[in-house]
Amino acid sequence: MSGEHLARLAGLARMIRDLKLAELEAAGRARAESRARLAGLDLSPIEPDLGVIAAAQAEVRYQSWAEARRAEINLTLARQTAEWIEAREAARRAFGRAQVLERLTARRIPPERGT
Repeated sequence: MSGEHLARLAGLARMIRDLKLAELEAAGRARAESRARLAGLDLSPIEPDLGVIAAAQAEVRYQSWAEARRAEINLTLARQTAEWIEAREAARRAFGRAQVLERLTARRIPPERGT
């Protein structure tokens, strides 16, 4: 394999590595957003001005609504976590390939002339 060919492969491997790292970062951001939405449901928006009975009814309704949202968000979060794990493995492989090609390019000994 020629040095030029190896250098091209190393360049492509770097581009793929950068792409996979960007995909991993995007998957991580999506997971973080879902986690934040999930955490936001823990805050009860009940007004303290309400009477005791009205506040209790509002709290029960909110908790019922929040549980439905939690279920939806947890399903999304599970899917996002699976995607993040796949993206992490793809980025790890791409990083390794790029690193190997970089090392091979750096160690490449030019062919001897006249042989």
